[in-house]
Amino acid sequence: MKTAIDKEKWVFVLIQNPGPDEQIAGMHDDEAETDFIPTFQAKEDAAECFINLPREPGKRYEVQAILLEDLEDYASKNNFMIFFLNKEGKVLDRIKP
Repeated sequence: MKTAIDKEKWVFVLIQNPGPDEQIAGMHDDEAETDFIPTFQAKEDAAECFINLPREPGKRYEVQAILLEDLEDYASKNNFMIFFLNKEGKVLDRIKP
């Protein structure tokens, strides 16, 4: 299923250690051998899925909105793909910025 992509659309990601040292949380897909940023179209979906995603112990996480255009720039600079997930964690679309 292809996600409707509007680069000026707000999407939701997990932020690791919100504050001055924050960074966008990424994951690794062993099967595809790729690093990706779990991304959601709705904040509620991100919050629900977040409970089941692996997290680093001792790190704080928070769901935050980001413009898709800014996320693509960040992902490209850091060699990540963007995986749009639903609230169950199923991959809906993959974007290589």
